[in-house]
Amino acid sequence: MKRDFYEILGVSKSASADEIKKAYRKVAMQYHPDRNPGDKQAEEKFKEAAEAYEVLSDNDKRAQYDRYGHAGLGNNGRGGFGGGQGMNMEDIFSQFGDVFGEDMFGSFFGGGQRRGGGGGRARGVRGSNLRVRIKLNFEEIAKGASKTIKVKKYVSCGTCNGSGAKDKSSIQTCGSCNGSGQVRRVQNTFLGQMQTVTTCPNCNGEGTTIANKCGSCKGEGRVYGEENITIDIPAGVQEGMQLSLSGKGNIGERGGGPGDLIVLVEEEGHPQLHRDGLNVAYDLHISFPDAVFGTQVEVPTIDGRAKIKIPAGTQSGKIFKLKGKGFPAVQSYEKGDQLVYVNIWTPQTLNSDEKSMLEKLQSSDNFQPHPDKSEKGFFERIKEMFS
Repeated sequence: MKRDFYEILGVSKSASADEIKKAYRKVAMQYHPDRNPGDKQAEEKFKEAAEAYEVLSDNDKRAQYDRYGHAGLGNNGRGGFGGGQGMNMEDIFSQFGDVFGEDMFGSFFGGGQRRGGGGGRARGVRGSNLRVRIKLNFEEIAKGASKTIKVKKYVSCGTCNGSGAKDKSSIQTCGSCNGSGQVRRVQNTFLGQMQTVTTCPNCNGEGTTIANKCGSCKGEGRVYGEENITIDIPAGVQEGMQLSLSGKGNIGERGGGPGDLIVLVEEEGHPQLHRDGLNVAYDLHISFPDAVFGTQVEVPTIDGRAKIKIPAGTQSGKIFKLKGKGFPAVQSYEKGDQLVYVNIWTPQTLNSDEKSMLEKLQSSDNFQPHPDKSEKGFFERIKEMFS
């Protein structure tokens, strides 16, 4: 079972963004592979911390995680990059290199050169997130569903394979930073020389420039297209819940990583059933004779129909409970019930014969209300249902 993200970083759920950033930096430095060479366990903890920070540093993802746990993130509860176990070091440094700072990279990689042969440069610009809405009926919510949708978005340019260049010879090493993506400046102060490192303004930190741009994408490395995306939706989701699919948003410019796809869940109303949290409610109308003599009826449920017995002498307002016929909770074994509310139908029009029969019964003692002390009132029954 996946560990709690707050526990991984050693912060409370009320921690500020700055506290989360500092905590991540501390954990990442502790388990960094270069400080723990050959230690697979330390490497996994390093990736685990990156996954936790990827979620908790994003306001939308953090809100979904706080409300629904790992299930609210989609991808089987995994965060960005397809989950911590799918990360590699280049992904982590590309996304979160600014968190560590120059001192960390300077000590590990010699003068700030980052892992992956890319120096300090970032490859392209990360793509933006996309939002879509998906409507689910009661059965799909109860059982979970797999939906394939067509999403219009930016995709990698097929002509230049995302490079943005006309050909390989058009990609040149940046003359300002010599391919490092960073510009170093040394200033003389009364304390001595001070060195600062900033992103190269000429190549925007990419380390390369393009002499001749691709004609299809005009140098962006991406074009507007569409993709069929399959979304696995866990059972028990609710209206307004958001699921995050890592890497399924717009592709970035010139080989930049993709954004995420945020899926907003919408519930389709049921013609006969009503949702109340994990429970399902149904209004059953029966005739006066059926209430007096008793009967057996079929009622609709989320996944079909169920028979229930109405005992003789059933009063209006009686509530029958169908155990386990409600919705499952997300990421839990808990399951709701179906509550059947009995309403005795009162005729609104009568013919002369029907009126005459009822008038004869009107004075009968058996037809006078005689509620006993054991008969629970409406609010008592409601309270009992939810206790």
